[in-house]
Amino acid sequence: MIDIKDIKHSLKNMTSNPGVYRMHDSDNKVIYVGKAKNLKKRVSSYFRASNHSTRIKRMISLINKVDITITKSEADALLLENIQIKKFRPKFNILLRDDKSYPYIYVDTDHKFPRLSFYRGKRKKIGKFFGPYSNVYSVRDALNTLQKLFKVRQCSDSFFNNRSRPCLQYQIERCSAPCVGMINEVDYLSDINMSMKFLDGKNNEVIDTLILKMEESSGKQKYEAAANFRDQIESLRHTCEQSIVSSKKGDLDIISIFIISETACVQVFNIRNGVNFGSETFFPEIDETINESALLSIFIGQYYMTKHIPKEIIINKTTKDKKLLEFILSKKKNSKVLITNSVRGIRQKWIELAEKNTLASINTKILSKKNMFNRFQALQDLLNFDEVPKKLECFDVSHTFGEETVASCVSFSIEGPQKKDYRRFNIKETSDGDDYAAMREALLRHFSRLQKSNLSLPDICFIDGGLGQVNIALKVMEDLQITTVQIIGVSKGRARKAGEETIIIDSGTKKIKLEKNSLALHLIQQIRDEAHRFAITGHRKRRDKSKFKSPLEEIPGLGPKRKQILLKHFGGLQGLVKAGEDEIKKIPGINKTLAEAIYFRFHSN
Repeated sequence: MIDIKDIKHSLKNMTSNPGVYRMHDSDNKVIYVGKAKNLKKRVSSYFRASNHSTRIKRMISLINKVDITITKSEADALLLENIQIKKFRPKFNILLRDDKSYPYIYVDTDHKFPRLSFYRGKRKKIGKFFGPYSNVYSVRDALNTLQKLFKVRQCSDSFFNNRSRPCLQYQIERCSAPCVGMINEVDYLSDINMSMKFLDGKNNEVIDTLILKMEESSGKQKYEAAANFRDQIESLRHTCEQSIVSSKKGDLDIISIFIISETACVQVFNIRNGVNFGSETFFPEIDETINESALLSIFIGQYYMTKHIPKEIIINKTTKDKKLLEFILSKKKNSKVLITNSVRGIRQKWIELAEKNTLASINTKILSKKNMFNRFQALQDLLNFDEVPKKLECFDVSHTFGEETVASCVSFSIEGPQKKDYRRFNIKETSDGDDYAAMREALLRHFSRLQKSNLSLPDICFIDGGLGQVNIALKVMEDLQITTVQIIGVSKGRARKAGEETIIIDSGTKKIKLEKNSLALHLIQQIRDEAHRFAITGHRKRRDKSKFKSPLEEIPGLGPKRKQILLKHFGGLQGLVKAGEDEIKKIPGINKTLAEAIYFRFHSN
């Protein structure tokens, strides 16, 4: 049985995206499947809380492994959870029986103020039915969403007919209270019609109607009503994200592969009858001579010896053995098998989702406790330290043509990144573009604070730069009379290629070039890249803040008219920031290139 502490540690690096998680026992059998809006929070809650039921405590005691599948939205996670519960039939899940009819949403159009309600059974009533839905939870989620968006009633007719004052649903803004005349019949029917259009998938029609109402209210100086319509538009855009877990066509596998820092990860997504039935994750043992293309060929040849072979296999990398693999698999299946890595539409979305999952898995693996300890140990051996270093820090400087300079400091331990110890320094006292002076200011401010507050100093301080920056750091240590911190420079050299860094120790008296498969080099690269990312992010935020203008003004090709259309459509800048790239592309006048530029502007950090 695995130590529960190891599982808790792996959760620190788990993604916060929505998705599905699976609990495995020591025999690798799935004992529980669950969904989450935030995977890290949900899975961590099992090991953090103590007030679990007896059944959950028993399940936790059997957990040997937890794996995840990231989805695009919580709705996708819900559908995938249902599919996998039926597939694995985990003993700790409440298994839903299949002998009931599918649920619907029913609108009683005969009523003066129609209600939306959950319905199961024969569709003999007068009115309109929407569905069927995959399960009860889907209906509940839809009804809850409609309450928030359009405030239509869901109470029974007997309750409605006997009201003399608004109920709690009105107080919490989930109903417009037609029972006591708080809304007139015309406005209420408008809300019902928009609800039905929403359920029919006519989301753009609903949004266009709301935009017109918002503009009309604003023109009449009814600003509170206009703000309500704006909020509705934003909520609707957020709710209407298209699901890519299920599609009408597809009997295929998606294979995604990455090799990062000598760690390989392969994920296989099985699409059957257009439905994503989840994924399998593999971490093959490799050496430094193998690349992604070669590993992909080996994996496909071995994986399909015992697995069902679909009609199509989509891969995220090219392989020179494509024709040979197609021939072998076609012969084994007795029908043609196609292998491709050039796809569009829904297949492109599938492969993007597979890659996102693979990168999340490989990142968790790289940051695992065992792997990180091995890297720290390799660094100890490289520097001939008596013991494994406990705390590492790295500094970097970022600016644009010398303006809005920001220095960063990131901190690592054997547990991985220690983000509570990260610091940014807005450089103010040095002249623009002077990297040496900026580095000196950041180091002085940081180490002076550590000394004054009696906080622990790092064992090693990495400097992203060459001999000049290293000498600056050594001078700061001398001025502050700090003798216990090892200063190490990380110089990319002229080529600036990863894997060809020069490690500078002791004011340049010792320079080392490590092998590309060196665990010590991987650790140095990781902390250097994190410092670089953190510095750039801080610089961009400072630069944007200093401009006192809309971030849309920085996007080439986006003129005033298009900006106005975008902001109207999404109900403001906040709605645009939350929108996906596909949603932006749908706006008239916004082509693919411009949509990508807009999305990248808000999601590049």
